[in-house]
Amino acid sequence: MQFVYPAFLFALAALAIPIIIHLFHFRRFKRVYFSNVRFLREVKEETSSRSRLRNLLVLLSRLLALAFLVLLFAQPYLPQGEDAQQGARDVSIFVDNSFSMSALSSDVPLLDQAKRRAREIVNAYQPEDRFQILTHDFEGRHQRLVSREEALDYIEDIDITPVVHPLSQVLSRQQQVFELGQQPNKESYLISDFQRSITDIGAEPVDTSVALSLVPLQAVQERNISLDSVWFAAPVQMQGSNSTLLVRVSNRSDESVENIRLSLNYGGQDKPVSTLSIPAGGTVTDTVFLTPASTGWQRARVALTDFPVQFDDTLHFAFQVPAEIRVLSIFEDQPNAFVRAAIEGIPGFTYTAQNSNSLNYTQFDGYNLIVLEDLLSMSSGLGSALDRYLRGGGNVLVFPARNAELGGYNRFLNGLDAAALRNFETQNQQVGAINTEEFIFKDVFEKLDENLRLPSSRGRFRAGSAAGEVLLRFRSGVPFLQKFSRDLGNLYLCLAPVDEEINDLVRNGEIFVPMLYKMAISANRDQQIAYTLGSEAVISVAHEVENPNLLYKIRGEGEEFIPEQRTVGNRAYLSIPRQVRTAGFYDIFLSRDTTLRLLAFNYDRRESELSYFNAADLRERLGGQAEVLEVLDNAVLTGKIQQQSRGIPLGKWCLIGALIFLAVEILLLRFWKV
Repeated sequence: MQFVYPAFLFALAALAIPIIIHLFHFRRFKRVYFSNVRFLREVKEETSSRSRLRNLLVLLSRLLALAFLVLLFAQPYLPQGEDAQQGARDVSIFVDNSFSMSALSSDVPLLDQAKRRAREIVNAYQPEDRFQILTHDFEGRHQRLVSREEALDYIEDIDITPVVHPLSQVLSRQQQVFELGQQPNKESYLISDFQRSITDIGAEPVDTSVALSLVPLQAVQERNISLDSVWFAAPVQMQGSNSTLLVRVSNRSDESVENIRLSLNYGGQDKPVSTLSIPAGGTVTDTVFLTPASTGWQRARVALTDFPVQFDDTLHFAFQVPAEIRVLSIFEDQPNAFVRAAIEGIPGFTYTAQNSNSLNYTQFDGYNLIVLEDLLSMSSGLGSALDRYLRGGGNVLVFPARNAELGGYNRFLNGLDAAALRNFETQNQQVGAINTEEFIFKDVFEKLDENLRLPSSRGRFRAGSAAGEVLLRFRSGVPFLQKFSRDLGNLYLCLAPVDEEINDLVRNGEIFVPMLYKMAISANRDQQIAYTLGSEAVISVAHEVENPNLLYKIRGEGEEFIPEQRTVGNRAYLSIPRQVRTAGFYDIFLSRDTTLRLLAFNYDRRESELSYFNAADLRERLGGQAEVLEVLDNAVLTGKIQQQSRGIPLGKWCLIGALIFLAVEILLLRFWKV
C-alpha cells in the first residue's frame, strides 16, 4: 500500500490524545447512602471489571476512527504494476472530432460519447492536475495546460470539423505541451474511432516517458460511396469547345452498389449525367462532358446521391476559360510565315512576333506559348527570363538556327536538365514514329494510317542524352522533337531549324497545327481546379499593383479573410488560412468588383474509408506501448482511470472505517451501562 500524500501520516501522533484522556480521566465519586452493606465488596469488584473492559473498547474505537480519518487524508492506494505514480500530473486528452465521429453508436453520435469519456477522464484526476484538451482543429487555445474547470469547458465547445490529421501529428502536439509542463508525471489519452486512414501510430516506438492510453469507440458499420477526385483531360478549356471531365468514384463498402446517380451542376443548373454500378471495394472513373459557354472564371460541381455519409458526396471545382490563347514568336531576321499562318488559323489564338533585339522580358508571363525561331544566339538575359517563365508554368518551343552559337543555348538547356546540343549533321531523315500517348498528340488522330505524311529533315543537331519524352522520332531511332517538363512548365526542343528548306515540319499541317495548339494549351500554371480543406496550399496570382498598402483578401461561403501573403517580382503568393472550414467557392480579390482568381475547396477524403482498428488490433499494433481502455457504452470511465493512474484507491474504505468505529464508540457509551 502506498499514499498520495504521505505527509499526513504524521497526524497519527494525534492517537496519543485519546490515550492521554483515558489515562488521566479521574472520576469524582459520589457518596451514596444505603442500609445494607452485605454485598458491597462483590458488587464493587464486578462493576470495576466491566467498566475497565468498556473503557478499553471505547479507547480502541476512538483510536481506530482517528487512524482511519488520518489515512483518509493521506489517500492510500494499492499500486497496479509500475503505472501508478505519486504526485501531480500533466494530462493531455485528444478528442477526435472528424467527420467519421458523426456516425452513430447506440443511437448517439460518437462525438457525444467521446466528449462524455473526456469529461470522465478529467474528473478522475485531482484538482491540482493540469490538462490539455486537443482536437483535429489544433486551435491555439488548445496548445496549453489548463485547470480542470477550464478543461471541462473546452470539452463542451468541441464540434465536428472538416480538418483531419494523422494521429502521429496529434502525439507530436501533445509532446510539445508536455515539454512546457511542470509536473514529472505525464499522461496522454486518445479518444477516437481509430480509422485506419489516420491511425499511423505504432510503426515507430512511442515515447515511454509519457503514459499513453487509447480509448476506442465503436461505430455502427455503414456503407459509403465517395466522390474522390475530378480533373479535366486537357489543361485549358476553350469557350464553345467540348471539354472532357473525368470523375473518380469509390465504393467503400463490402457490397456492390447499383444505380448510383451522378449529376453535374454548371451555370446554375443541375444535370444528371450518368448512373454508376460499382463493385464492392471498387473504383470507377466516369466521363462527363462540359461545354463552357463564356470566358472567365467558371464554377461547377459534381454530386452523387448516397446516405448516410454525405460529406464526400459533392466535389466543387473552379476553372478559367481564357478569352484568348496568346502565342509569342521570337525571330532573328523575320518571322516564319508558316508559324504565323498556323497560329492565326486557330480560333481564339492571338499571334505576336517580336525581334530578339527588342524584347520586353516582363511581358512573357502574359503568353501561353513562346516560339524561338532560328535564333543565332541566346543571351544570358533571354535565357534567365525564359527559365523563370518555364518554371512558372509557361511553354517554350525551341527551333535552333543551323549556324547557332551553341554556348548560350546549352547554358539555357543545362539549367533545365535538357539535352545539350552538339554539332549539326547534314543528313536526310524521315520521321517514323509519333508518340500518341503523350498529351501533345493524344486524341489528335482517330487512326494512324499509312497515308499520313510524316515530316522529314535534311539535317539535325546531335544532342546529348537527357530524361526527356520523345514526341517525334526518326526512323533511325534518333529523337526529332522532345519534351522536358520543369516545375510547372514544358520545354519543347526540336533538333532541326524551323527553316522550311531544312525542316518540312512547318509545311505538314496535319501535324504542325495540332502540335502548336496542344503545346499552347498545355500550360500547367495555376491549373489546380480544386483544393482540400486543411491541407497546406500556396496560391499564386499575377501582381500588378503598385500600392503596397493594398492587401489580397479571400471571400466565400459568408466569410472573408486576409491570408498570409508575400510578393516576389510580378507574382503574389497567398497561404490559405485555416479559417477556411466550409467546402465551396472562394474569391481572391483586391477590389470587391474584380475576382482575380476563383478557388474551390472540398473536404478531406481520408475520412471516406470507414475502416477501423478495434481494441485487439490496437494492442497488437502498439505491442504494449500503450494501454487500451475498453468500457461498455453505459459504464463510467472515471474509476478505471483512477485505478490506472493512482492504483486501487482505498480512501472510501478509510471513510467507512472511521464512521464504523465512531458508531461503535457511540453504541458502547449509550447502551453499555456499568
